[in-house]
Amino acid sequence: MRIEDIWIDEAVTALRPDFEVLLMTVRGLANSPSDDRSRAWLAEAAAGAVSPDHEKVEAWRAAYRAFGAKPQRTRPSVDALLRRMPLPEINAVVDAYNAVSVKHVLPIGGEDLAHYSGPARLVRATGEEPFDTVDRGEPVTEHPEIGEVVWRDDTGVTCRRWNWRQCVRTRITESTTDALFILERLAPLERDELTAAASELAEMLREISPGIQVESRLVTAR
Repeated sequence: MRIEDIWIDEAVTALRPDFEVLLMTVRGLANSPSDDRSRAWLAEAAAGAVSPDHEKVEAWRAAYRAFGAKPQRTRPSVDALLRRMPLPEINAVVDAYNAVSVKHVLPIGGEDLAHYSGPARLVRATGEEPFDTVDRGEPVTEHPEIGEVVWRDDTGVTCRRWNWRQCVRTRITESTTDALFILERLAPLERDELTAAASELAEMLREISPGIQVESRLVTAR
């Protein structure tokens, strides 16, 4: 997937004209289990974490309500992270972007490019798209609600409710070598804060994998 092929549907930006996303592809990762370095990143982020009632988090709750979701039941990703202290240890790469998400108070998603089919796009769902997940330890296929904001590719939904829950297929694992990171902005978070978060994440990933190739792009409406 080429970063220049990723797009946002106008039906999404009509809900929140202030929405922007900074995309970053990273190739050549050498991921690993959580270690002392990634645990330190998580601990530092947790120590400086804002309240879940922060205005930047409330902006995402308002965005969820705009397409009919109930943010108290299905929380925006940054809201959910701020309520999980200490922050969970997943693997070095996921720990890095979760730490940056909490520090800068913005949702960040990480996707394994090897499992993508066609370009990523942010759209409002028809309700027919498949979403592969796990329920009580068993793999299941769900479908989004009609009008729900979702990230998807040619195969199906990769993340439901904007940034609530990622599918199993594209999760970043310890075997991931090429990844897409999705950093999302709503006011009052400023664009320079968005780019600063991306730069910080890129530097952390270079600590994990010094030889990575990084490409980034800011995307708004088509």
